[in-house]
Amino acid sequence: MILRPPETIYLIGIGGAAMAPLAGMLAERGYQVTGSDTGVYPPASTLLASLGVAWKDGFREENLTPAPDLVVIGNAVSRGNPEVEYVLDRKIPYCSLPEALKEFFLPGHETIVVTGTHGKTTTTSLLAWIFEVAGRRPDFLIGGLAENFGKHYGLGGGREFIIEGDEYDSAFFDKAPKFLHYRPDELIVTSLEFDHADIYADLAAIELQFRRLVNLIPRRGRIVCWGDSPTVRQAVAHAFCPVEMYGLDGGNDWIAGDLAFVEEATHFRVARRGEERARIRLGMAGRHNVLNALAAIAIADGRGISREAIERALATFRGVARRMQIRGNAGGVIVVDDFAHHPTAIRATIEAARSRWPGRRLWVAFEPRSNTMRRRIFENDLTLALALADGAVLGPVNRAQLLDDSERLSPQRVVAQLRSGGRAAQAANSAEEIVDYLAGELREGDVVLVLSNGSFDGLCEKLLARLAAKTALLHETSS
Repeated sequence: MILRPPETIYLIGIGGAAMAPLAGMLAERGYQVTGSDTGVYPPASTLLASLGVAWKDGFREENLTPAPDLVVIGNAVSRGNPEVEYVLDRKIPYCSLPEALKEFFLPGHETIVVTGTHGKTTTTSLLAWIFEVAGRRPDFLIGGLAENFGKHYGLGGGREFIIEGDEYDSAFFDKAPKFLHYRPDELIVTSLEFDHADIYADLAAIELQFRRLVNLIPRRGRIVCWGDSPTVRQAVAHAFCPVEMYGLDGGNDWIAGDLAFVEEATHFRVARRGEERARIRLGMAGRHNVLNALAAIAIADGRGISREAIERALATFRGVARRMQIRGNAGGVIVVDDFAHHPTAIRATIEAARSRWPGRRLWVAFEPRSNTMRRRIFENDLTLALALADGAVLGPVNRAQLLDDSERLSPQRVVAQLRSGGRAAQAANSAEEIVDYLAGELREGDVVLVLSNGSFDGLCEKLLARLAAKTALLHETSS
């Protein structure tokens, strides 16, 4: 596949979390980029608009006339899509997103791939920022908006390409995980749990893919992984390259200790095999973020980045959009937006909120939207995670009609279990119903975590508007 700018590249599913940044990267390289999608919302829609990339709302054959030189097909697109059928019928050249990255952007770089069930986006963002502060001008691609860069990607032209490696499949015609295409020189494994129940039968099926990835690391490479997890340790057990473990327990090569959350930041010390390597101030809460930072530090240290640059980068790290992002404060209620959509991530987010806002009542609004969380398989784990909050409200199961009753998660069952444990809980049929419920329950000083891997129908904005209106009415009435 040899294409030279300004040849045309068309992206089917251009609004995807990685597809929109890919569009930007291709446009920045001089290609003529267009595409199509449906239901695109920020940050993808705003990114495409800022890049001046024109795209069509809806999938139609006529969108592909005249025929582009190459079509990139997103992994959310399947057979039956009119544009896919048109591409196949007319033999228009096509590839998947990871194939496009491997062809157009990875050659000539040393690739650092960040993988794991949880923490990939934050860890990739931390790592890219450390390299940027150190003057290494990294190329990078992140599955979220890195606040320090103001975008999802960067083409600095440096030696390293830092990329978030997803274990989800690549396309309908390529069922291998995306990360197998990236051929890492160095690898981070943050965690390994069962997820993506729509494409993996069980944890063993996911472990197999991680072992295949580990087998691709060259002998001169390196793996940095979370050593507190037996599952992760097992996945890297037969690596042909050096492996360094990180964690909070003793037995790891890299250890974070003396954790304290003070003045809106987490402070901790980092040691490698008994030798102090850094003293960190990180403007984020939660043990999970300490682990994310520890993984990034281990990679950066091993690639010759100074302690001073690492400490300065973490002290100035501004986080990732929709990761514990405060969206507003109305009537004394703080509304926080977060991407968490797996029971483990939900639990970690709630625990982080407890450390950041100690003593406050904590509410969670959760949308069962991901292909895993729409299913019943994690229903009990979800209940246990939500029980860590003072109250919870669940939205409707996204695309519920596509699942049988026997395999679909039931918000009503979760609510019943939470209530039996003494927690306030409610199931709602819409964002508007959630706003109605919370507006009657919230009081000054409360914190609301809005958890979804989608837009949740603008719940954050709707809740803040209602709380502001309620406060204004109270003030008007009292005066």
